[in-house]
Amino acid sequence: MSDVTQRDAFFDRLYELAREDVNIVIVAADMSAPALDKFRRDLPAQFVNVGIAEQNAIVIASGLALTGKKVFAYAIAPFITLRCLEQIRVANAIMHIPITIVGMGTGLSYDSDGPTHHLIEDVAVLRAFANIEIHSITDAVMAAAYADISCTKKKANYIRLDKDFYPVIYDGGFDFSHGLARLREGKDNIIIATGPMVHVANAIAGSPGFEGLDIGVVDVFEIPINESTLLETIDGVKKIITLEEHFLPGGLGSAICEILNDNEMPVPVKRLGLDINAGYQHCYKYGGRELIRRCHGIDRRSLEQAISEYFCAQPQSVTI
Repeated sequence: MSDVTQRDAFFDRLYELAREDVNIVIVAADMSAPALDKFRRDLPAQFVNVGIAEQNAIVIASGLALTGKKVFAYAIAPFITLRCLEQIRVANAIMHIPITIVGMGTGLSYDSDGPTHHLIEDVAVLRAFANIEIHSITDAVMAAAYADISCTKKKANYIRLDKDFYPVIYDGGFDFSHGLARLREGKDNIIIATGPMVHVANAIAGSPGFEGLDIGVVDVFEIPINESTLLETIDGVKKIITLEEHFLPGGLGSAICEILNDNEMPVPVKRLGLDINAGYQHCYKYGGRELIRRCHGIDRRSLEQAISEYFCAQPQSVTI
């Protein structure tokens, strides 16, 4: 499935499910995609286009969910989340109305559209809400699986889809119920990544020059994080790096540090992501995603240097 986008994998599988279940409904905010054309053509009663009105999409989706429908509210990621915070907070977090929010183009996916389309705050914001799960999709196999998983959810969940094509990491039938997976073994050092940065972590950990560092890779694709599985996975590790295409405050790295602190685990952690405390400036340059990452210090070369320096440095003693 490496030649299929996460979006198409997700909606192709959802289409198959919707043909067998009339309660599955898509509420779209004027979004076009070949995978959605089949819904419009074959299942018009299960497809609602609300126009460019994302807040209305959340309200309509929540109303349909109250009638027993399994509703998927879909739009460009920054607009179906940050533009709709009050609607999500009231209907889905406070009132416990279960819908699936599907955001297309998280992180720096829309590289040429500027900061208005660069979604680098959503995890921090939405993980502060109660009764909402965040699923950061890694590959097309996972995307298709979460079409099935979302239909069984009894609470609101948010699917973060990336625009780019990625290699397949997971086999069909993989059990995603633990919310994270160890992709590469490593005894001493480990990179915990999410979304597209999982692929970067895998590539760096397996590249020439890093073989002697014994680097493991963990993919966290569900927040809130499964604490017991995480603690078991990192047991005995000497150093941790967290890696995300997201602001550092409130993101994956913050969530990992909170768990370690709450469980009194004195493991050093270095967070790599967009650092708003280091003279951060929004990037308006054009030239592709890697260039935008370079603006923020998370391009491949910068990450290789930071990872090498951190894992090669002598660990400092920690006293509790």
